[in-house]
Amino acid sequence: MTTFIALLRGINVGKAKRIAMADLRELVEELGYTDVRTLLNSGNVVFRGKPKKDAAERIEQAIERTLGVSSRVTVLTADELRGIADENPLLDLALDPSRLLVAVFRTLEERARSADALEKLGAKRGPTDAFAVGTRAAYLGCPDGILASPLAEVLGKALGDSVTTRNWATVGKLLAMVESLP
Repeated sequence: MTTFIALLRGINVGKAKRIAMADLRELVEELGYTDVRTLLNSGNVVFRGKPKKDAAERIEQAIERTLGVSSRVTVLTADELRGIADENPLLDLALDPSRLLVAVFRTLEERARSADALEKLGAKRGPTDAFAVGTRAAYLGCPDGILASPLAEVLGKALGDSVTTRNWATVGKLLAMVESLP
């Protein structure tokens, strides 16, 4: 069995796209996955199952069909999540992990298609922002706060739904959750 992490984009942010985590866990279980757990209330799901190339699409379709909500889903293996964490070149800025963002690309293909946008994004960072691009994620350090960062403001617009963003604290909690599975 492989351990997976599903990251739902834009769930339970504001009043739109509301999903109860109990409903999300049940839905993922009904797709045949086991050991399903959610983290926080923002669409982070850890689960186990046999590798399926279409896991993200299956979860997206089930959410829309069953819960009536449209959300892009990024599915990573536990090893991919560890790789994203290990590759983070901005860890020295993680004094406040809520101010270090990790924008995870849905696929490696979408990462490749975003190369031009990523290059332009680096030029938009504020005086204290730090920006780096890895194999599967882009990293943004905002020591003055996310709301004060010009780059954080344009990151989502420039990359669209090819990424979903989590702060470093959430990445750490997801890794701990993966490690705690029996």
